[in-house]
Parts: sequence; C-alpha cells; structure tokens
Amino acid sequence: MAKERLVEKKYLFIFILITSLFALWGFANDITNPMVAAFQTVMELSAAKASLVQFAFYGGYATMAIPAALFIRRHSYKSGILLGLALYAIGAFLFIPAAEFQQFSYFCVSLYVLTFGLAFLETTANPFILSLGKKDNATRRLNLSQSFNPMGSILGMSVASFIVLPQLISDKRDAAGNIIFHSLPDAEKASIRLHDLAVIRNPYVIIGLVVLVVLIVIALTKVPKTDIQPDETNSTRKTLSNLWHNKMYREGVLAQMFYVAAQIMTWTFIIQYADNLGINKATAQTYNIVAMALFLCGRFIATALMKYVNSSKLLAIFAVGASLCAIGTICIVGKGGLYCLVGISAFMSLMFPTIYGIALEKVDNQDASLGAAFLVEAIVGGAIMPPLQGMIIDQEVILGHPAVNVSYVLPLLCFVIVFIYAVRSFKARQKIATLN
Repeated sequence: MAKERLVEKKYLFIFILITSLFALWGFANDITNPMVAAFQTVMELSAAKASLVQFAFYGGYATMAIPAALFIRRHSYKSGILLGLALYAIGAFLFIPAAEFQQFSYFCVSLYVLTFGLAFLETTANPFILSLGKKDNATRRLNLSQSFNPMGSILGMSVASFIVLPQLISDKRDAAGNIIFHSLPDAEKASIRLHDLAVIRNPYVIIGLVVLVVLIVIALTKVPKTDIQPDETNSTRKTLSNLWHNKMYREGVLAQMFYVAAQIMTWTFIIQYADNLGINKATAQTYNIVAMALFLCGRFIATALMKYVNSSKLLAIFAVGASLCAIGTICIVGKGGLYCLVGISAFMSLMFPTIYGIALEKVDNQDASLGAAFLVEAIVGGAIMPPLQGMIIDQEVILGHPAVNVSYVLPLLCFVIVFIYAVRSFKARQKIATLN
C-alpha cells in the first residue's frame, strides 16, 4: 500500500510558495510586538495608549477579513494573495511619512493598512493550504505550513532585538537603571525622537521591498487547480446560515478570538514584564526570541504528535500547560515568573492552526473561504485585549503585587476557554465518529 503523502507532488511547488507567506506575516506580527514598548518611551505614552499599536494592527484584520473572503469568492485564491501582498507593501511604505511627521497616529494608520494585506493573505493562504490534498490530513498540513510562521516571527524579533531596540537613544539608562529620556530638555528630546522613529521605520521599508519581489514571483507563477476552489455554488446568505448552524465551527471562532488575544498579550508585554525586573528593552527582547524558538519547536513537535494523538485531545493538553505557566507568571515575582512567561509559548504553538482546522473540519467546501474569513476575523481578540492589559499594567501595583504580573490573569482566562473548546470538540467528534 502506497504511503499517503501530506502534500501531493503536483501541489508541492505551490505549497512551498504559499507556505513562504506564513513567514512573511510572522515577520510583520513579531517585529511589531516590541514596538509597543519602543513607542511608549519615545512618544512618551502610557502602556494603554502605546498598546493602540496592537489595536490598529489587529483591527486591520477585523476590518478586512470579510471583504477579503468576498473578493476571493468572486475571483480566485491567486487574486486574493496578490492584492494582499500589494496592501502589505503599501502599509510598510507608509512608515516613511509617519516617521517624517513624528505622529503616533500616522504609525497606527500605517499598521492598519499593512494588516489589510495580512487579512487577505491569511484569509486566502489558510484554506488554500487545506485544499492541497485530502481533508483527512488537512489539519496536519496546515500545522506544517504554520510551522514556518514562527520562523518569520523569529526573524522579526531578531531584527527588533539586535538592530532596532539597541539603536534607540530614548531607551538609554542611568547607573540606577532609570530611563533618562524623560528628564531631557524638549529640544534634545525632539532630536532623539527624530532619530529613533527613523530607526523604527527602516525595517518596515525593507520588508515592503521584499514583499514586492514575492508579489512579482507569485504573479508569474501558474497556480494549479485544486479539488477545492473558492466558493462556487452557495450564496453568501446560505453560507452564513450553514456556518451559524455548525456548532463546532461557531465555537471555534470564539475560541480562536480568545487564543489570539492570549498570544498577543503574552508576547507584547514580555518587555514590560522584564522591565519591571530592571532589564532593558534590548535584553528583554531576547526573552521574546527564546519564547518564539520554543513556539517554533513546539509547532513541529505538535505536528508530529498529531499523527498519533487526536488533535482535540492534544489541544486540551497544551491548553492545560499554557494555563499552568500563566499561573506561574502571575504568582512568581522575579526571574522565575519571567521563565514561566517564556514557557507559555511552547504550549501556544499548536493552538491557532489546530483550532482553525477543527473548526473547518465539517464546513462544506462551498463555504470554506467565508468560514476562513470569520476565523481570521477572530484575530480581533488581539486588538481588544492588549489595551485592557495595558490599563492593568499602568496601575503599577495591585494589592501589593506587581500589576504586570496580575495582568496575565487575562491570558489565563483565554487559555481556560481554549481548553473548554478542546474538550467540547473532542466529545463532538467522538459522537460523530460513533454515528458513522
């Protein structure tokens, strides 16, 4: 009996090409996370206001995911990818006038437009990867593609850690570890701000150029016809009805929203957590890189385990692990708490693609692109929750405990919700298997 291929040979080249897009949006996601702390200092903002970077970034997903799906239904996967890459590049290049005018709101608009492109890419690439072969191994195939997402994330984090953050003059500290920027004369602050915003701008401009190259390559590549094409038969109204009455899908969208919120909160505020321990931003960012390395390893391990362990059961196990690490992050003051915070990433590794795959498992092919859009729309959790966490952090101390530690109650709540979805989906799938 021939061994079943995860990716058939006829789809291999396009699989590799589309998988590269996962790394591209991983870069954008994770070079942006540490910029919250950078903007907080150089623009002299509160943690809550600085976290509006994430509100703009993930708000772009929420705005454009549904229009992206409707565009794909009318046109094709390739058209959606090309438009997504174009919007990605435009958003990146908007950092040039944003740095020139030194307006925080302009940077937020730039990120908002950039994530219009990411919404198109994620809405298109995820179901496209699922379509490149049999449904039986679609979740494993998506986990494999998603494994390359943290590679882009690590690159983005590395650029932030070793190139951007060390060059920020505004983060220089005195012998006691206190930031000196806030005590400088206004004229000197203005000069430093001009320098630091240019430093923040440069990697976005460079990635914009890379995205343009990828756009040209894909434009010149012939995309093979898959067994599952963008929705061809069902009306939008019927698709919406089908999705709403699909319990596993409906609950999956909710679980995805809370998972993404947990992921963004965990990574965005590692720097603030370390800063509370007297660690500067550049050094703190190395903890983010370690977290992403664990995330990358965890995703490959989870993909391998999924061959032997039910994906819902594995999701439940990883949710328990993430919850225990979150409890350690909250309760332990010091390096031990920071290590627990880093450890959360190992358990988050399989969550996004696994929730995605489980939710779409019983969705008809004709409803797939719009179904995928609502799962991308769920990324809005990353826009809503970080400002709430920032408001908690701004309190500095809560009941005698560092507020940044207490703030990780929010990710803990999210992981509990993911666990509940994992258990419910496991029971639902067992029931379906019994009936069949």
